[in-house]
Amino acid sequence: MVAYIGTYGVEAFGGDNLAKPGTIVMAYTGHTDYSESDPPTFIVVGENDGIANPATMERRAENLRRVGVDVEFHEYPNLGHGFGLGIGTSAEGWINLAIDFWQKHMT
Repeated sequence: MVAYIGTYGVEAFGGDNLAKPGTIVMAYTGHTDYSESDPPTFIVVGENDGIANPATMERRAENLRRVGVDVEFHEYPNLGHGFGLGIGTSAEGWINLAIDFWQKHMT
């Protein structure tokens, strides 16, 4: 949903006409739509995610980069869908990277 809101805004869900988020932090999603007006996007996924295909997410990241959106993409080894904060896994610390990315884009 966060990626969808980044692309289309909350109006697409029947919400008010509000500004899009300044940054998107998304984990394990299959959302493939994108536009040049998408906010900077931080993406995480496990390499063995059977629900949100990592290749699909990486393609979206590449498409966003191609239209000029700043993207940071992380695929973590030996993880499936839903690794939370990643404590004790290859994804440990991803949340700090996401916070750094968000802070870089705060206006």
